[in-house]
Amino acid sequence: MSAPLVHRHHGALRALGTLPTVCVLALALGPVTASAARAADATAAASGTSAQGIRLPVIPGALRSGAACTKASPTAMKVTPWTHNVLDLSGAWEFSRGAGVTVAVVDTGVAPGTRGLAGRVTAAGAAADDCVGHGSFVAGLIAGAAGGGSGADFSGIAPQARILAVRGTDPLGRTDADRVAAGIRTAADARAQVIAVPLTLTSGGAALTSAVRYAAAHDCLVVAAAAPDSAPAAGAGTASASADSVRPRRYWPAAERGVLSVVDFGPDGTRPKDAPQPDDADLAAPGDKVVGAGPRGTGHFTGSGASFATAYVAGAAALVRSRDPQLTAAQAFRRLTSTAYPADVPRLDAYAALTAVPHGETRPAATVPPRPVVWSAADGRGARLIAAVVVAVALVSVLAAAAARGAVRGRRRRAVPSGTE
Repeated sequence: MSAPLVHRHHGALRALGTLPTVCVLALALGPVTASAARAADATAAASGTSAQGIRLPVIPGALRSGAACTKASPTAMKVTPWTHNVLDLSGAWEFSRGAGVTVAVVDTGVAPGTRGLAGRVTAAGAAADDCVGHGSFVAGLIAGAAGGGSGADFSGIAPQARILAVRGTDPLGRTDADRVAAGIRTAADARAQVIAVPLTLTSGGAALTSAVRYAAAHDCLVVAAAAPDSAPAAGAGTASASADSVRPRRYWPAAERGVLSVVDFGPDGTRPKDAPQPDDADLAAPGDKVVGAGPRGTGHFTGSGASFATAYVAGAAALVRSRDPQLTAAQAFRRLTSTAYPADVPRLDAYAALTAVPHGETRPAATVPPRPVVWSAADGRGARLIAAVVVAVALVSVLAAAAARGAVRGRRRRAVPSGTE
C-alpha cells in the first residue's frame, strides 16, 4: 500500500472566487517519449484483470511509431462495474444525469462510434479519429449510456451529457505543453461547461499557465490529474522506474493555481504501491481496474490511473452543473470538495454533491425534486405503522369531540338561572 497523500488546497478557491459559471478541465497522462510509447504499446498488448476477475485488454495511453491502431476488444463484461456502487450512481441519477451539459475531452480523440456515445459526440478538427483509444475510453466513463447485457450497466457517470472531442496529442498519443495548452484554449472557446484533458506533464510553462488562465476567464473550473497513470520506463527522459518514480512530486497542470487536482484509488480503496505519487491532491475518485468501452467494437477494456479518476470527477461536475446551473466556478469547486467523504485525500461523493447544500450556498426551491414518503411493506411493518397512525388520529378526534361537548354543556349550565332546572 502506498503512503497516504497529504491533502491541502492551494489557493484554488481564491483564484476562482469571481467566476460566474463553470466548465471543467480534467487532465491526466504524462508526456510520452519514444521509449515511453514503446512501453505503453507493450502494455496495450497485455491483458488486464478487472475488479471482477475477468481478463480484459488494457487501454493504452500512447502507441509506438508504426504501431497499428488499438483493435476492438473481444471480451464483453456481463457484470456492472464496481465503480457504480462506490459512486452510488443509482442514487445520484435521481437528481441529475448531466442533461444540457457538454463535456470536452482533450485527449487522443473520441471516435463517434464509441459504444454508448452514438449521436452525442461532436469533434473539433481531427479529433473524430482516435487510433489510440484512450480518449474514447475516457469519454465513455464520463458520458457513456450503454448496457452490458444480463442486467449489467456500463453507463458513464453523466449518461445524458454531450461530448466535444478535442485533440490534445499527436495521432499516436504523444503530447507536450503546447499541445495541451492549445487543446484547453479550443475547448474553452467552444464553451463546453466541462473540459476533461487526460494528459499530465512533468513541467509546465508560460503557454500552459496562460491557457489555464484563459479557461478561467471563460468560466471554466480546471480539474487535473495529480499524477500520471503509470511510472515511465527507466531512461525515458522523465522520472525513472526506481524509487524516484514513487517519490511525491508536482505535475502540471494540476500544480497550476486554481486547479482542482485528482488522484485515483482501486476497488480495495488503495492505490497500486508503484503508482506515481503526487505531492498534493484535492479529491480522490475510482481510477484503478475501471472498465469501459473502446473506440471500436462492442467489447470492453480496463485501465488504471488518475486519468480515469479525473473522468469521474469531470462527470460529477457535469451532474452538478446540470442540476445547479446557477453555481459559479468557485461554488462548483467547493461543492465537490466540501461534500467529499473525509479521508487523507477526500473521496468524491457524487450523491452528496447533488443533494447537500454547503453553508453559505442556496438552491432555488424549484430545483429540488419532491421526495415522496414510501412506506415499507416488508414484514408488515409499513401496514402496522399506517394502521397505528389512523387509530391515533381517530382517537384524538373522538377525545376532541367529547371535550367540545363537555365544554358546551358546562356553558349551558352556567347560563341557566337558579331554580329553573
